[in-house]
Amino acid sequence: MFTSLKQRVFRYRSEKRRFLLAAKRGMPLYESYYFHGKEQGLYIGICLILILFLAIFFYRSFWAVLPLSPIGLKSYLALEKNKGQKRKKQVEVEFKDCILAVAANLRAGYAVENAFVECIGDMQALYGDNGLMCKELYRFKKGLGNNQPLEVLLSEFGRRSGSENIKEFGEVFSIAVQNGGNLPETIQETVDMIGEQIALKQEIEVLISGRLLEQKIMSVIPFLLVWYVEFGNKGFFDVLYHNPAGICIMTVCLAVYLAAQVLSQKICNPIR
Repeated sequence: MFTSLKQRVFRYRSEKRRFLLAAKRGMPLYESYYFHGKEQGLYIGICLILILFLAIFFYRSFWAVLPLSPIGLKSYLALEKNKGQKRKKQVEVEFKDCILAVAANLRAGYAVENAFVECIGDMQALYGDNGLMCKELYRFKKGLGNNQPLEVLLSEFGRRSGSENIKEFGEVFSIAVQNGGNLPETIQETVDMIGEQIALKQEIEVLISGRLLEQKIMSVIPFLLVWYVEFGNKGFFDVLYHNPAGICIMTVCLAVYLAAQVLSQKICNPIR
């Protein structure tokens, strides 16, 4: 369904406000990410440099920055999305290691609540105090101290994570608690399932890492070729600038380049 630019801006601001409010309350959302503070200024600067580079390369004009500004905006949103995907992937990996430690604690005879609290030390050793799961475990500990049921805390974390694996674990755990299921066995089965899925993803990433590197190199090669020719033949491309025909040709070249970038991202992202 078509949405107007005004609606998109409103939705973006609304989602960003929700993200920042959740982070301020100590309940971060992992399914998306929005730059803020100094980080926002840094990435705005990077996108400005990008469109300035494109304006100089394709048109040799600072005025071209204005019509190219949508490219900078799209790049900024793509960087946010990429950061969110990496964060979501990281919380999945840390969660797998966390429930591995929980399963070991359960086999050692700990109660299920204590099994989660005791694995804080393991997460600190693996990922440090700033690890995503380490912070979540501290929230669990605080919630348990306030008499909140563990299954509620896990379900709430699953909703915030944006990960189907974590959501399913919270649901299975709640059912097991309510029906008096075998928690150590349930957790171990979930660990095995999540571990297999993450391992498969990592194997695929290793297999296609060479292709991803090639894609990045191919993105740079057109600029290097033009600079090489220009360096050896000064003024060779002057005919393509500051005239209507040249502007049209360079606009087509820019459109083809951008289309190739979009296509390569669509090919790679589902795999990643």
